[in-house]
Amino acid sequence: MIDSTLPDPLVTAEGVPVTSADQWMRDRRPEILELFREHVYGRTPEDPFEMSFDVFDEDRSALGGAAIRRQVAINLARGGAEGRINLLMFLPPSAADAPAPAFALLNFGGNHTITDDPAVELAKGWLRDTFSPAEDFRGKSAGRFPVGDIVSRGYALATAYYGDIDPDFHDGFSNGVHPLFGAPAERTGDSWGAVGAWAWGLSRIMDYLETDSEVDHGRVAVAGHSRLGKTALWAGAQDERFAVVISNDSGCTGAALTRGKDGETVDNINTSFPHWFCENYRRYNGKESDLPVDQHMLISLVAPRPAYVASATEDTWADPKAEFASCVHAGPVYRLLGLSGLESDEMPSPEGPVHGGHIGYHLRTGKHGLTAYDWKCYMDFADAKSGRGK
Repeated sequence: MIDSTLPDPLVTAEGVPVTSADQWMRDRRPEILELFREHVYGRTPEDPFEMSFDVFDEDRSALGGAAIRRQVAINLARGGAEGRINLLMFLPPSAADAPAPAFALLNFGGNHTITDDPAVELAKGWLRDTFSPAEDFRGKSAGRFPVGDIVSRGYALATAYYGDIDPDFHDGFSNGVHPLFGAPAERTGDSWGAVGAWAWGLSRIMDYLETDSEVDHGRVAVAGHSRLGKTALWAGAQDERFAVVISNDSGCTGAALTRGKDGETVDNINTSFPHWFCENYRRYNGKESDLPVDQHMLISLVAPRPAYVASATEDTWADPKAEFASCVHAGPVYRLLGLSGLESDEMPSPEGPVHGGHIGYHLRTGKHGLTAYDWKCYMDFADAKSGRGK
C-alpha cells in the first residue's frame, strides 16, 4: 500500500484510479512527466538542432589488449551557437564479434580522470576546483570507474565530462548547451536547469551509441552518481531507449523521497545549487508537501524497464531510508504492468542487495561514493534482467 502522505502514482490529477497498463501508459505516465517538467526539472527543449559525430581516436589494443578504446566528438549546432561533447568509450574485445551491452554515464572531472591512459584527451574549459589543473588529475577517479572489471564482464563503458554539456555553476544559463536553445532572457519558470541539460546530453550519447555497430543499443543502461544520479533518473524517465536506469547515492531530488526526508531538503538544494532545477521548484522550499509529485513517481516512470537504486550507510545527507522507501512506493506501478517491483519492503542489511525484482536496491557500507562493489551489483542486475550469465 502506498503511504497516504505521498501522491499516488496510480491516481490521476483528477482523482481517477489507474487500473490498467494501457491507462498508465496513455494517461498517467505522460501526466507525471509533465508535472516533473513544470515543477522540478524544467522542460527539455524540443527545437531541432544539428548533430554530427567524429571518431577522432581508436585503439583496438587498449589497456594492454584488454579493451577497445574509442573517443568521439559529438558536435552540436543551432542558430549560430555550437557545442562539443567528448565521449570516451572502452569496449570488450568481444564487441568486434558481437555488439556489447553498455553503461552510459557522465563524470565529474573529465574523461582523463577515469583512467591513466595517456591517450585520453584532457578536458578543456571549465573544471571544478578539485580537478584543476587537468594534467594533474589523470586517472585520479579511476577507483570510481573500474574499467577492467567492466570490460571483463562483457560490458562497454561510455562516459563524457558533464562540464562539456553544462558547467556546474550559476552563470544565468549563458554557457554550456543552453545558448543552443535561446537567450537567458527568454527563460520561464519551467525552463530547464543544469540537471535537465546533463540529462539531454546523456540522450545525445545514446544517439551516438545507436550508430555504433559494436554496441548493443537495445541494452544500454544509464547510470550516475550523486547529482549525476539525479541526472540519470531524469534522463531514463524521459528517454525510453535506456534499457536500465541506475541511481547511485542521488539523494534529494534524485531517488530519495522528498516528504519527511532527513538530510538535504528542497530548500537546501535550491539555495546551494540554484541552477540545477527550474525556478518553479523554489516554490516548494520548506513546502515539500505541496509538491504534486514525489520521487517514487520518478522511479515509476522507468517502468516497465528495470530500475536500480543504491545507498551508502554513512551518506546521511542523501538519506538511504528515503531512497529505499522511494523504491518501495514505486512498486505498485511495476505490479500494475505485470512485473515485480522491489522484492522486500524491509530495509536490507549492508551488502545484502535486493536484486530479484524489476526494481533493485542495495545499501553499501561507507561514505558517499561510487565503488567497485556498486559496479558489481549493477552488472549482476543488468545480467539478470537481460538473461546474461554472470
